[in-house]
Amino acid sequence: MYVCINQKKIYLKPTQSIGKGGEADVYDIGGGKALKVFKQPEHPDYQNSPAQQQAARIRLQEKQIKLQQFPKNLPARVVQPEDLVTDLQGKNILGYTMKLLSGTQVLMKYSDRCFRRESGISNQTVVKIFQDLHSSVVQIHKAGVVIGDFNDLNILVRNSEAYFIDADSFQYGGFLCQVFTTRFLDPLLGDAKASKLVLGKPYNFYSDWYAFSVLLMQSLLFVNPYGGVYKPKRSCDRIPHDARPLQRITVFHPEVKYPKPAIPYKVLPDELLDYFYQVFEKDRREEFPRSLLDKLYWKKCQNCQTEHARNTCPNCKISMAVITPTPEVTQEIRGKVTATSIFATEGVILFATLQSGKLRWIYHEKGEFKREDGSVFISGELDPELQFRIQGKYTLIGKQGKVIALAANEKPYRIAAETFDANEFCLYWIYNGQLLRQGHLGAEYIGDVLANQTKFWVGAEFGFGFYRAGNLNVAFVFDVKRQGICERVKLPPYSGQLLDATCTFSNKRCWFFWALRQQSQTINQCAVIRPDGSIEATASSATNSNSWLSTIHGKCAVGNFLFAATDEGIVRVETQNGTILPTKEFPDTEPFVDSSSQLFNSERGLYVVNHKQIRLLQII
Repeated sequence: MYVCINQKKIYLKPTQSIGKGGEADVYDIGGGKALKVFKQPEHPDYQNSPAQQQAARIRLQEKQIKLQQFPKNLPARVVQPEDLVTDLQGKNILGYTMKLLSGTQVLMKYSDRCFRRESGISNQTVVKIFQDLHSSVVQIHKAGVVIGDFNDLNILVRNSEAYFIDADSFQYGGFLCQVFTTRFLDPLLGDAKASKLVLGKPYNFYSDWYAFSVLLMQSLLFVNPYGGVYKPKRSCDRIPHDARPLQRITVFHPEVKYPKPAIPYKVLPDELLDYFYQVFEKDRREEFPRSLLDKLYWKKCQNCQTEHARNTCPNCKISMAVITPTPEVTQEIRGKVTATSIFATEGVILFATLQSGKLRWIYHEKGEFKREDGSVFISGELDPELQFRIQGKYTLIGKQGKVIALAANEKPYRIAAETFDANEFCLYWIYNGQLLRQGHLGAEYIGDVLANQTKFWVGAEFGFGFYRAGNLNVAFVFDVKRQGICERVKLPPYSGQLLDATCTFSNKRCWFFWALRQQSQTINQCAVIRPDGSIEATASSATNSNSWLSTIHGKCAVGNFLFAATDEGIVRVETQNGTILPTKEFPDTEPFVDSSSQLFNSERGLYVVNHKQIRLLQII
């Protein structure tokens, strides 16, 4: 694609793509600059969607004027448009250039408990981030600008600094912000009589502070105000989940089941808890009190190790003179399920895999990274940039384009890699647009992929990957032992911003999961793919549903079915006539799993891996 910047013709390559949202694609054009180009109505992502095509036309027409009137007095934390990007004739504005931020994570990751644990990011660091964010919101409002669609994907975090992106959607002058993300939308802007929350009134300063409160709550507790499952005793009180914000039915409601992976809200000080209650249930609207952040200090109870921000531990009595240790339970029986404790740590389990019928894992404890036998392979603190895999006796560590393989009594070896994966037999990686495999004499070529844009996974017999950049959407499979890739995988059409993706394999099937932010909500999708690239079945679900697909990680493929952990217990799902349906529930597993658990099948039973413990479940 050719564009023009300051009368200079520039060609945008797919390999330069660094981001793909619902309305635009972002490219790295070098020199510390990024280029954001708005999607045209004919963009493949809008194919077969006349409504989206028309919305793109209207949006592009407004951008022709709005971008030229962008305010000049915004704080430094706002990544602002610099040079306007036009077509080759210089007539139509197609986008703009901006500063390229490096070493950042979207704020959404800070509400992901697994990411936070594995990265060693403390609650006090989160407080600092929101103090920084608070200052920026105040300054933006002083400039007479409303953020509007204030969500966890348009904030980038570096250390404790929070940066606003997508500033072209800000509301200023006579230009209203027309887009919204349901989770962060103030219910006062919706229709109370509707079946779900949609934007019906213009954003204002107070709706920005409402979104700020949502962001803070989910980053501290790993649950949003309307999370959990509403199960009223009276059938006449039941409502769709999407209607809960309109009825102010929050996680504080006595008939809402609080999510098991979330942090109990009693760890917060009463003053902050009451403020959240007043905002989300009683419609209190004002600038978020800065004092609530400045007084928020986290500490760890020396008795029970609970981290909290109260004067005294919410789980312990401060006057307790004698502490009675809880006896260690190695085996529990619940109905038809026997749960045996396999491993526990005071640190955090970072990675686990099942190879040759044996569970292998990596964990971090007291400043050391260890394998399942307790052997230390490196020392240091948790780092969000570290990636781990296991290949038999080898521990694979990736960071910043390099991978090192370590094994006892073996000489370490290193490779340059954009991304990598492994099964028990071999290491696979991508470098310079080539998918490679570690052979006896060095790297072996498998096939060509798109450099810097490809994600892939390997099972015991075949692998799956995809790349998505600009106008390209390609998915492929490959044999783990042979050369060549098959690009005939036809995933269901999808658009929006890709949030996450993962895979789990059985011998003859790959279950591919991906999460998208589509327009106003987040959707999880699944496709069951055979080694020849054919699609056996598909499914999709909103993340706010109480289904096996409300999360995408931790699932376990066995033969032609899948085990998924939920807060209610383990569920078995199977493919039936092109769809994926739950076929059996195991309610007796409920005490031992939650929706964040990882499952691995073995001849002995199902392994359940949580962040500090591993259990073996045997089901009669």
